[in-house]
Amino acid sequence: MEKKQDRLIRGIAMEGRVRAFAIRTTELVEELRRRHDTYPTATAAMGRTLTAAAMMGAMLKGEEKLTVQVKGDGPIGQIVADANAKGEVRGYVTEPHVHLPSNSMGKLDVAGAVGTSGFIHITKDLGLKEPYRGSIPIISGELGEDFTYYFAKSEQTPSAVGLGVLVDTDNSVIVAGGFILQLLPGLSDDEITAIENAVGAIPPVTSLLEQGLDLEEMLRWMLPDVQIMDSIDIRFQCQCSEERVEKTLISLGQQELEQLIAEDEEVEVICHFCNEAYRFNKDHLQRLLDQATS
Repeated sequence: MEKKQDRLIRGIAMEGRVRAFAIRTTELVEELRRRHDTYPTATAAMGRTLTAAAMMGAMLKGEEKLTVQVKGDGPIGQIVADANAKGEVRGYVTEPHVHLPSNSMGKLDVAGAVGTSGFIHITKDLGLKEPYRGSIPIISGELGEDFTYYFAKSEQTPSAVGLGVLVDTDNSVIVAGGFILQLLPGLSDDEITAIENAVGAIPPVTSLLEQGLDLEEMLRWMLPDVQIMDSIDIRFQCQCSEERVEKTLISLGQQELEQLIAEDEEVEVICHFCNEAYRFNKDHLQRLLDQATS
């Protein structure tokens, strides 16, 4: 299958009364699978969360950004995804080595890995004094339904969310992607029913992407009159750096740094989001201690 660049498209339909997003995240999810060595079920759960976060990030403007935390009672623990308006996404799962038997549909058991009890927390940094925070209980653990519930309850926007990740026998990601349709005021009951029927009839996102369908074609399947407004590239991007880790170590304070110097030949700090390891020997730690006490 031809490799396609990860991207997101935005569109409107029904004279501006429906807002639509479609996204391909195959390379993003594969990059994070490789970095975190996730097993198939964990890959699917993390990938669906990253895909939803990327689309929600595209709803922001400028320097705004958001964090999605999925905290269920399943064996993978917490899933965290960061995204911004520029298409930059990063994320991780607490327990990457989770793989469960297929569910009754023969699919990866994402709900079994996430859990069916817990919460999804969304934190948006909109450049204001206080970030916006929204939380909803997990209602299915499959995540598509859970994000649909989030939009309805926390943002009062009836939405349809489709998310999918297809994993190969060698654990690599074949395709990943999704869509969000948001129903805005002014739609008639018949129009809403037509959209619901179209969403109900569409094959799984992964089937469409695996067949090579373009994102535009995916949206037209559900919204024949959709007009594509713009598109952005989606990519993995972590904000960590040696300088940031140094600042974190300095913030530990004099006593903690002195203890690290006394106990360890070398300190290793690993970024949660990208699994990059930063190593600091005694001389480096001593320089940071000097900065902390100067």
